Amino acid sequence: MLFGATGVSWFFGDGLTRLGWSVAALGVALAVWAGITMGHSLSPFPRPPRDAELVERGPFRFVRHPIYVGATLFFLGLSLVFSVYGVALTAVLAAFWVAKARLEERYLSERFPQYAEYRRRTLF
Repeated sequence: MLFGATGVSWFFGDGLTRLGWSVAALGVALAVWAGITMGHSLSPFPRPPRDAELVERGPFRFVRHPIYVGATLFFLGLSLVFSVYGVALTAVLAAFWVAKARLEERYLSERFPQYAEYRRRTLF
């Protein structure tokens, strides 16, 4: 619902800057790179699949949740181009993803003993 609401908001109000296109493109590139890197471990659910591995390569060397970061940049970028109202809805989306990431991290910590060390050396 938040995706839809954010998209609809782009038809109301004014955008702030065309530089948002670059932010959105960066977000798409990061999310796609992360999705490809995850391979069969990718899942929309917080609990990792049974055959999942702890992915520490690609963008995961630096950021634990690059798909969420990329998606946030994508929505933020388009909101900057089309409507300031979308920026507020993107903040709500980001808060949702932060909460989901915390839940995922609990499951990952239970599943992978090395996750605590990985978490210490990476950003969100």
